[in-house]
Amino acid sequence: MDFGFNQEQELLRATARKFFENECTSEFVRARMAEPAGVTDEFWKKLAEQGWLGLIYPEDYDGTGLGFVDLTVLMEEMGRAVMPGPFFSTVLLGGLAIHEAGSAAQKKEWLSKISAGQAKATLAFTEPNARWDAAGVTVTARESSGKFTLTGTKLFVLDAHVADVIVVAARTREGKRPEEGLSLFLVPKGAKGLDVKLLPTMDQTRKLCEVTFNDVTVSADALLGAKDNAWAPLSRVLDRATVALCAEMCGGAQRVLDMTTDYAKIRVAFGKPIGSYQGVKHRAADMLVEVENAKSLTYYAAWAVDENVPEAPLAASMAKAYVSDAYRRTAGAGIQLHGGIGFTWEHDLHLFFKRAKSSEFTFGDASYHRERVAQLISL
Repeated sequence: MDFGFNQEQELLRATARKFFENECTSEFVRARMAEPAGVTDEFWKKLAEQGWLGLIYPEDYDGTGLGFVDLTVLMEEMGRAVMPGPFFSTVLLGGLAIHEAGSAAQKKEWLSKISAGQAKATLAFTEPNARWDAAGVTVTARESSGKFTLTGTKLFVLDAHVADVIVVAARTREGKRPEEGLSLFLVPKGAKGLDVKLLPTMDQTRKLCEVTFNDVTVSADALLGAKDNAWAPLSRVLDRATVALCAEMCGGAQRVLDMTTDYAKIRVAFGKPIGSYQGVKHRAADMLVEVENAKSLTYYAAWAVDENVPEAPLAASMAKAYVSDAYRRTAGAGIQLHGGIGFTWEHDLHLFFKRAKSSEFTFGDASYHRERVAQLISL
């Protein structure tokens, strides 16, 4: 396997870095944190013009048709910029679920709109039980007269307050195993009985919502994929989204490392740059080792899901188990090596630390994924 990136991918990286340096400054991020929407129409339009909203969707649905490794490159640069907004929820959750499970007509309608920047989407999966496996889905969908009625509550739903459509995982029947009897539904915003509340969170670059379904009725056309058999495509979506999140976390961790080493070269204490002291050198070296290990695991996982190899779920969980801890530790070490200034609101390091903490638990923390790895290797 070639562990390097090709010329087109390096061009994508350079283009994305320049774009975010100009369009997604820390001032822009802080302004979006203070607003409910978390994104501006102008910025969303620019993402669409770059072709990034449809990067991994087929050309038949107005996408670019690139692979998941290409997306990994883009997600790293988004992580370096701590990019706010519903890109992740739209492209990697709602849009990818439609791509994996939807009919040709559903894909044409929604993926084309997403690629053009005309629609936002998200996936409602987790519930108050905070589980990321199939057993955590308790929202029900009762079928009657050719329609489905959804009842229950979803929690920690990314960007549901700005989504034009919510892909909902619901239980249509009880099975012998939790993975049986799950279905996916397309619920448009403004549906009768749909209640969306924005939640207060530590990391305001990510907007999380509570979504309540008070007997929300949708037509049979809203069913996404085969009834009772949604777990297979849904698990693929979660694995791919997990890897994409790992790539974003790697980008953030690399940025923290860069900021810290630059600071260590110019911050003088006792007549010398603090980077000349052994304690600082070793801490920075530990940060570098963790960042590079995280990248290696993430790149392999990206290749695995791109090629749809059997070990893709294992690779995704291995990456998330490691990167969850690595980003948090790197961000924490960066703050410590900056000293007092690293703890101030004015310094950008807190943006990365908060993103590290929120990303640590998204799609399951390190403990969850270590247990999943153990199960996948039959321990």
